[in-house]
Amino acid sequence: MNHIEKGDTFLVEMALDQADPAQFDALLLPGGIRNPDILRTIPDAVRFVRAMFDGGRPIAAICHAPWMLIEADIVRGYRLTSWPSLKTDIRNAGGQWVDEISVTDRQITTSRKPADIPKFNAAMLHLFEESRTRSQYRAHV
Repeated sequence: MNHIEKGDTFLVEMALDQADPAQFDALLLPGGIRNPDILRTIPDAVRFVRAMFDGGRPIAAICHAPWMLIEADIVRGYRLTSWPSLKTDIRNAGGQWVDEISVTDRQITTSRKPADIPKFNAAMLHLFEESRTRSQYRAHV
């Protein structure tokens, strides 16, 4: 989606009902308004996000994507940022909303808007790399 307009079409390598969260190392939830709004109404998508969280996988979400984190009931006790209109939703779900370019709290990195993408990408890659390093360390201990 390009905001609320249809964007490009992409082929997927695997359908959601075939995806096993245990086979993935990290999760990136892209923003926009329409995509996260539709995804949060799909129980399998919500279960997938929750399973990634429960499995200790790092999750990155930008713009309106934290709606999926709210729907999966994983923002309670976390410090997050998002597009400003999600502030009340995050607070009502037990999260602490802040207006910062990028926020990383434990296994979740969030960001506000497209202008923040460079810093969001850096924070996301750092979180994903930290998680990979911890996993490799655990595998060798």
